Amino acid sequence: MVRATPRTVELTPVTEWEDGAVRAVDDFLAAEEPLEIRVQGRPLTVTMRTPGNDCELAAGFLWTEGIIDRPEQIASLREPEPGEGASGNVVQVELKQRLLQPADLQRNFFAASSCGICGKASIEAIRVRGLRAPNPALRLDAGVFCELPARLRERQSTFDRTGGLHAAALFDASGALLEVREDIGRHNAVDKIVGWALLAGKLPLSEHVLMVSGRGGFEIVQKALAAGIPVVASVSAPSSLAVKLAREMSLTLVGFLRGRRFVVYSGQERCLPAAR
Repeated sequence: MVRATPRTVELTPVTEWEDGAVRAVDDFLAAEEPLEIRVQGRPLTVTMRTPGNDCELAAGFLWTEGIIDRPEQIASLREPEPGEGASGNVVQVELKQRLLQPADLQRNFFAASSCGICGKASIEAIRVRGLRAPNPALRLDAGVFCELPARLRERQSTFDRTGGLHAAALFDASGALLEVREDIGRHNAVDKIVGWALLAGKLPLSEHVLMVSGRGGFEIVQKALAAGIPVVASVSAPSSLAVKLAREMSLTLVGFLRGRRFVVYSGQERCLPAAR
């Protein structure tokens, strides 16, 4: 049987008001469905996401949440075939080692599309995991940042139809766009990028820049650190905890990246001279 193409958009009838005129039209919505990640046949988590690149999302989640720390720990990663008795919203993972205890697999925590694993994030948890400061030697021309939003926007095909998706993009130090992933959750988009890199044997991403649409929250910085990314940029503001973590871990964090202006909250030595 042929696997159905994931639906990233859905069409719905709406009523539009414009300058006093009312009309019935069809509108595109970003698809949002639950994805269950199963490890060793047992549920680990359910995350709300936009269907597509689900194996990348699962691989990225396992990596950025510290469940695995080497790509070869994944024995297999797959979506069930039609007729296997599982819905299309499942990814099955087999690990080569017993990395999770039965109690871990009983957590069955839920990740909302808006905020990632709510309540779990803390800088102390990052310390416990032993994540290292990313590549201190990377240097970028400040003007490179100004080119990133337009290059990302050109690749946001689903956003063009719905206006309702976040995006994460991976660039090299020259500003060349390498990969883009879209999702209704910004943290899912980042996990898809990290999962792509993991499955392609490209981790750590120590010579790269991650750009996200929306704000630069704590979970974005945490996931970037897990992937070894030294620079994170966003079109909106970072959160206070994101800034605190970026400064502690010497990650370059850029916000309000719009036009010819941006604000550096941490790690300016990678891209700017000292302010006068």
